[in-house]
Amino acid sequence: MPDVFNAEDKEPKRSRVQNLKKSVAASEALQNAQERGGSRLSAFCAMPESVEFDIQHADEPVLMLLRQHPIVNVPWIVITIFLVLLPIVLPVFSFISFLPANFRFVSVLGWYLFVFGYAIQNFVLWFYNVYLITDERIIDIDFFSLIFKHISEAKIEHIQDITFTNTNLAQSLFDYGDVRIQTAAEIPQLDFEKVPHPDLVSKFLSEMMDQEEQEKLDGRVR
Repeated sequence: MPDVFNAEDKEPKRSRVQNLKKSVAASEALQNAQERGGSRLSAFCAMPESVEFDIQHADEPVLMLLRQHPIVNVPWIVITIFLVLLPIVLPVFSFISFLPANFRFVSVLGWYLFVFGYAIQNFVLWFYNVYLITDERIIDIDFFSLIFKHISEAKIEHIQDITFTNTNLAQSLFDYGDVRIQTAAEIPQLDFEKVPHPDLVSKFLSEMMDQEEQEKLDGRVR
């Protein structure tokens, strides 16, 4: 039987989320992020639509979705191209040339299935390892396989310090780096590793911290 008596509680919550989105949309850091960001399929997406995750609370909008910069995929892409070309460089693998034609065909087919699986696995690991910033929390989802993943989180109000680093020439050139977040939660530090535009991510988190502090002050005044 539906609980119709909670209607009054839901409406303020919706309006709170709407007000939050309006205030966040006014964020200078988020405006810059939206200009540089792309779709939710990219490595850097501000205010993504229709993004959900396992431990999401009711009316908890995702404000920023991050993955590692696409440049980190270059090594396995190069390896994949090399493995694809290998049967051409070594025609039908010289070490199995003594086998009948049908066996050689099956061997090459098996090889390409292995290469395809290698490429898909690396892409899936990159795609599903994500960092999320909501109006309440920061969340690090480490995806290891289809049946195992690890989720770390901390509330915005527990964040104590935020730093970002660009440690080498490639990171400076392609504008990506690590964002390290010190917290007072059970997990003392969360790391957003090799994410695009770490300066914007850091600035946005700082604005979220300031907003959280302001909400606490407003609550005390009331």
